[in-house]
Amino acid sequence: MAKETGRKLIAQNKKARHDYHLLTTYECGLVLTGTEVKSLRQGRASLVDGFVQIDGHEAWLHNVHIPEYSQGTWTNHTARRKRKLLMHRMEIDKLESKAQESGHTIVPLALYFKDGRAKVEIALAKGKKEYDKRQTLREQQDRRESDRAIAAARRRQRARAA
Repeated sequence: MAKETGRKLIAQNKKARHDYHLLTTYECGLVLTGTEVKSLRQGRASLVDGFVQIDGHEAWLHNVHIPEYSQGTWTNHTARRKRKLLMHRMEIDKLESKAQESGHTIVPLALYFKDGRAKVEIALAKGKKEYDKRQTLREQQDRRESDRAIAAARRRQRARAA
């Protein structure tokens, strides 16, 4: 059997990028059971309500939904259990001190396989205000409109030249 290489995305949290200003990102390993890995290999997971909490110098991933494995038996896992993150102690300490500041939280951004191992990308984030969210949407719309106008001008220019 050939060794798996590259990055295979399982789930991502697009809402986190909309709701938070992302300050720093980290890649972490996960402590999983066998049925969780099999369920992830089927591409089934949800990061929507997920968050990271640090307890006793250990990082834990809460509320991430990995559904039960369909061919699992009595050894099947519970869907929303807390899962331990594998990080260096220095990273955990740095995250813990930053997360204790008001308005900061740690959110999962993506869940993926990297070279056959399950990884999660987490970010230290600061919550956006409602007007920040509207401003971001407005900037995206303006960027799209300007890109469309430039593309249309280029098409007209090519049509004239031909």
